[in-house]
Amino acid sequence: MVDSGNSKNKPLTMDVPGHGFKSFSNNEMDFPLVINNPVKNPFVIPGLKKMQIDPQLNSAYTFDSFIEGDCNRVARRAGKTVAEKPGATSFNPLVIYGGVGLGKTHLAQAIGNEVKRIHHNKVVLYVSSEKFINQFIDHGRNNAINDFIHFYQLIDVLIIDDVQFFNRAEKSQDAFFSIFNHLHQSGKQLILTSDKPPKDLEGVQERLLSRFRWGLSADLQAPDYDTKIEILEKKMKNDGLEMPKEVVKYIAYNINSNIRELEGAMISLLAQSSLNKREIDLELAKKVLRNFVKSSSKEITIDAIQKMVCEYFDVPYDKLLQKTRKREIVQARQITMFLAKAFTKNSLKTIGEHFGGRDHTTVIHSCQTVKDIMDTDSLFKESVLELQQKVQLAAM
Repeated sequence: MVDSGNSKNKPLTMDVPGHGFKSFSNNEMDFPLVINNPVKNPFVIPGLKKMQIDPQLNSAYTFDSFIEGDCNRVARRAGKTVAEKPGATSFNPLVIYGGVGLGKTHLAQAIGNEVKRIHHNKVVLYVSSEKFINQFIDHGRNNAINDFIHFYQLIDVLIIDDVQFFNRAEKSQDAFFSIFNHLHQSGKQLILTSDKPPKDLEGVQERLLSRFRWGLSADLQAPDYDTKIEILEKKMKNDGLEMPKEVVKYIAYNINSNIRELEGAMISLLAQSSLNKREIDLELAKKVLRNFVKSSSKEITIDAIQKMVCEYFDVPYDKLLQKTRKREIVQARQITMFLAKAFTKNSLKTIGEHFGGRDHTTVIHSCQTVKDIMDTDSLFKESVLELQQKVQLAAM
């Protein structure tokens, strides 16, 4: 979660004939509102000409810095669509959910930054649910709940981070319900993030949950190996850093929790290299990343190799075991046997049994076939070598 605590206070200004000055507290900041006439209808602000407010966005969070992969493609593309036409798509609200460190805040703020870039007059505001709750409590003490609600009803694109924390704030949920209804009915855009999908949120009012389901709920998953490589290379490029390819691959293969920990591992390695005035190599990476990598030495299994090959060639696991003459399946099976023989201590008979009960002569034939094709087919050889490297990294 990112709060732009160093943002300068910017006044909210409204040219509405004849009323006095009102101030909307936001913990570290105030949102001053200048009005010249009493507002009779809280849902209609007559004569509204201009509103200026700091959107509380981190400018580093953009779509360019958010790497797309299978793990986030739906959410990212939905976010781009929302940014181009806020409030005018069926993705309203857009609920982005996933575990810690997978980029929810990054993507939500990227949408906000893109809206500001494309639609200069749109009023965008990012706020964490905790800050929203604290604001509500402060205004409650000052008997100014209506002012609080009216302020949020003026926003064009409202981004609320970590809505799961509403579970401990019943009255804040009531206020947000009013805000949500008004914004949605007015064609404004709501973007919410959560650690779980709306159906699994506990302690949140059912009437709110039903509204969360009106739009699109898109999840963020842990990135796959190739996406992790892209993330690390992008960060290195942006920060002007260099690191051997084999080290980047080692980090990507062994850090499986989330993006935050992935980047943290890289930063830790770079720091140790700088402080100790030592070149970054695989040995240093293994030493430094012990706190990140659960095991520095693993025994590779046939099942693990089968899974790697199936993912690499996008082949269903059950097809690998069937008797079929399809070329892509046969080659995937032969390569798997070749790697199993090279990287495990299993006998040829045991390897064959893992492939639908084939005998040891089939394994021998498969291994020889892979060697022969590697001598004549450069693309095939490249695939086998890349898979060998993946298995080696898994064993480190």
